[in-house]
Amino acid sequence: MKILKVIATIALTALIGIQFIPTSRNQSDVVPVTDFINNYNPPKEVASILRTSCYDCHSNNTNYPWYNKIQPVAWYLEDHVSHGKEEFNFSEFGDYSDRRKKSKLKSLLRQVEQDEMPLDPYTLIHSDAKISESEKELLLGWVNKVLESI
Repeated sequence: MKILKVIATIALTALIGIQFIPTSRNQSDVVPVTDFINNYNPPKEVASILRTSCYDCHSNNTNYPWYNKIQPVAWYLEDHVSHGKEEFNFSEFGDYSDRRKKSKLKSLLRQVEQDEMPLDPYTLIHSDAKISESEKELLLGWVNKVLESI
């Protein structure tokens, strides 16, 4: 029983201690000129879908939930956003080459079409990020038009 108390004390001390280790924040007050929505001026409904379902993980401005202040959750979110931005960054889309733009938009189309994006763990907590069939149709139709114009 004594060893369990020691282990619990060490675990609690470690959990409290890691709360003081800072993480970087993916937040910006500036919307760059290279931002996808600024460059392609989608209809309001499409822009809303993108901001609600995509931009938290795939832009330079994440809207963090309250639980992002708790470690190790903050580390997980920081890593997840970092990987999301490596794959597709809406904030920097205007800087992509035409070839990369087409590739990323084709990937977006495929992943949304196959319900791979947004990720299930994200929509579990952020139910408003789920894309309905009518929203999916609207988004995919508009992205296809953008893809044809590049």
